[in-house]
Amino acid sequence: MSARKLIVRQLGLQDYQPIWQKMQAFTDDRDDDTADELWLVEHTPVFTQGQAGKEEHLLAPGDIPVVKVDRGGQVTYHGPGQQMLYVLLNLRRLKIGVRELVTWLEEAIIAALKDYGIDAYAKADAPGVYVNDSKVASLGLRVRRGCSFHGLALNVNMDLSPFLRINPCGYAGMNMVQTIDLNGPKSLQEAGDGLIKHMLERIKAEHVEYTEGFENE
Repeated sequence: MSARKLIVRQLGLQDYQPIWQKMQAFTDDRDDDTADELWLVEHTPVFTQGQAGKEEHLLAPGDIPVVKVDRGGQVTYHGPGQQMLYVLLNLRRLKIGVRELVTWLEEAIIAALKDYGIDAYAKADAPGVYVNDSKVASLGLRVRRGCSFHGLALNVNMDLSPFLRINPCGYAGMNMVQTIDLNGPKSLQEAGDGLIKHMLERIKAEHVEYTEGFENE
């Protein structure tokens, strides 16, 4: 049953590092029968620097911590009011590769924004989702033993000023935008519901279970 079951976890506001460690542990401990999971979470302020991250893209981090992580990509910012969606999927079982998962994530964001009449699009040379040349969502993934973790960050209703302390995703002067300013989702609840709806259309699980937090807490 678990092979076609999907668990959606609502985790609320969490520090970054413990959630990252839980993603790693989940991926290391899972086997071919482990159900896939999607985690909805928002983080306390943090800059995360991907495996290819270059120090020069950290312009003035100041009092916001910098965490070097094992996803692809450069540096980005996470903070309250930004909807994270982490995708803990067995790609081999789904018979997709990482490129197709990136496409799924981009398409889910684009479709969720289209529900609000927002014309968003992806760029072949710069992963993420954009509106009028401003970035509204970032992507970063890691695949280990055929299973994915990390995921996407959608700017919903947040303080965008920390993005000025970095070159977002390695691009100097990259303008960031959020959905509340586009007449899109105003809350993480709205944004998360839309992302889950459109991800489920792609994953096509037979049974979806919604839960809050982790069982052992």
